[in-house]
Amino acid sequence: MEELENRIGYVFKDKSLLRNALTHSSYANETGGSSNERLEFLGDSVLGFVTADALYRKMKDSPEGELTKRRAAEVCEKALFGYAKAIGLGDYLLLGKGEEHSGGRERPSLLADAFESLIAAIYLDGGIHPARKFVRRFIGSVDVEQDELQDYKTLLQEIIQKNPEEHIDYILVGESGPAHDRRFEVEVHLNSNVIGAGVGKSKKKAEQAAAREALLLMGYKED
Repeated sequence: MEELENRIGYVFKDKSLLRNALTHSSYANETGGSSNERLEFLGDSVLGFVTADALYRKMKDSPEGELTKRRAAEVCEKALFGYAKAIGLGDYLLLGKGEEHSGGRERPSLLADAFESLIAAIYLDGGIHPARKFVRRFIGSVDVEQDELQDYKTLLQEIIQKNPEEHIDYILVGESGPAHDRRFEVEVHLNSNVIGAGVGKSKKKAEQAAAREALLLMGYKED
């Protein structure tokens, strides 16, 4: 833990938070402890806020659409995988035997999730200032392909929110495959009606696929 703290430039007051951030569900299932999934949920929001704040200040003349696309690029799985690799995060993860043997320490989705968990742990331990300092080290440091700049979830939300009485939800309806090769199925609901469905190797990818299908069914034309 001390070695990882040196790499990330932050020393935890509560070491259990760091350990929890490093604990994959496969390890938690084998040992009976708690995984980093709740931290991942919080870390996703902290990452999004800090990234949006940094881009807003840096890209002073950019319109909302450009900021939205850039933020999506900075927080996509490919980018987070690059951030995690930069600090060697995979070396410190607590994995179950099956996940260890199947190459979990190099799996992009697993490392991306762990990176978000680490952000949440820093935030809970020290507040927004060290979390912001940590995240801002990485913004703009990883090249992202142009086709990853499209954030279908945000685009769909922008369309739906024009009608305040409408709301959308993403529902996980299926999960299959071994731990090292999961397959997630997600539906996007407008109020109580299914308007799109998607499949992906992570819940986030499945949600993006569902949003994309909903947009296409609504007549959205891709570039």
